[in-house]
Amino acid sequence: MKNIFTYFSNNFNQSILAFDAIEMVVCETSNCLEKAAVFLEKFKQDYRFGFLTYDLKNEIENLSSLNPDRIGFPSVGFFVPRYVVEWDKDGKQTFLKGEEDEIAKQFISNFLKQKEAQVHNKVVLIPGLSKKDYISKIEKLQEEIQYGNIYEVTFCQEFYAENSEIEPLSTYFALNRATKASFSCFVEWDGKYLLSASPERFLKREGNRLITQPIKGTAKRGATQEQDLQLKTELLASEKERAENVMIVDLVRNDLSRIAERNSVHVDELFGVYTFETVHQLISTVSATIDEKVSILEILKALFPMGSMTGAPKISAMQLIEEHETFKRGLYSGSVGYFKPNGDFDFNVIIRSILYNEESNSISCPVGGAITLKSTPEAEYEECMIKVKALKEVLFSND
Repeated sequence: MKNIFTYFSNNFNQSILAFDAIEMVVCETSNCLEKAAVFLEKFKQDYRFGFLTYDLKNEIENLSSLNPDRIGFPSVGFFVPRYVVEWDKDGKQTFLKGEEDEIAKQFISNFLKQKEAQVHNKVVLIPGLSKKDYISKIEKLQEEIQYGNIYEVTFCQEFYAENSEIEPLSTYFALNRATKASFSCFVEWDGKYLLSASPERFLKREGNRLITQPIKGTAKRGATQEQDLQLKTELLASEKERAENVMIVDLVRNDLSRIAERNSVHVDELFGVYTFETVHQLISTVSATIDEKVSILEILKALFPMGSMTGAPKISAMQLIEEHETFKRGLYSGSVGYFKPNGDFDFNVIIRSILYNEESNSISCPVGGAITLKSTPEAEYEECMIKVKALKEVLFSND
């Protein structure tokens, strides 16, 4: 097994690095969610880092994933690290686990060198769908909405490159500088890499409280302060964007209610407007209280995949996603995160990301958005272009 490690940064006041796996679980097919849950329970007194791919949906519901997979991440992967290092907002380094020995010092030194390394990528992404084909698919999905089969669906398209090499870690840091995303992360797993500029939290646990923050609603940044403010105002006032957001909030509330204590599901914030380096986003926060007896397997079966990446109703939306998309999502639309020894955890939503297979020299950069009856196919296409812009720039750059 090649080097396995993960890094997370919220680009405000904390980053955390985990490396040197001493225990791990990897599962390609069959009962992967259960195997992950057993592993997580077995080592519950320790730190556990890892990922869940979108296609675990097939174990939770009677679904399938038959589209081609360009990257090939396993369905699930978690590890117990020998070392866990945290940096605070002042750059102070603390070992949460492990000693600051020569092995750790060398790894951290090599890691930090990549932070400021120059990037000279010349990768040109190819759209998996022509604009015409993309618009045609949106129109077909809107027909499904008119028929009453779904209310909303998150449809994604893939931008990709073959026979392309990148230096994953320095490219990730370049992406992070450009986006400053609040749930940014990097994963190296047996020659497969995730370089993520995700702004979205899937699920956080604090004691007996679960918190989820779905994103639905996107606007580009303005060229001037006045334009920026106008775009934020229009985003918050948009009937379409608010409808997308509230549908997913209702879906998440329903998912949480399956495991939450009675009357404990609350919408803490509805339609919060958050500004990032490249976009404005409409983010809502929903929380619930759960009994300590509720297992991680029960939590994941109730909430995964996240509603913001499926649509509503969830199962019907996932069936249509499989029918109309042209690629297997894999780790895209899945989640990366970590568990602390006290049982708390935090996981993101894998969007705005570069996925890279070092062996096959393949790159995949999917992007998408929520489709409702109010969606304009042309506008949805342009939203995808906004979301893929930073990925394209870092893959073809002279940073």
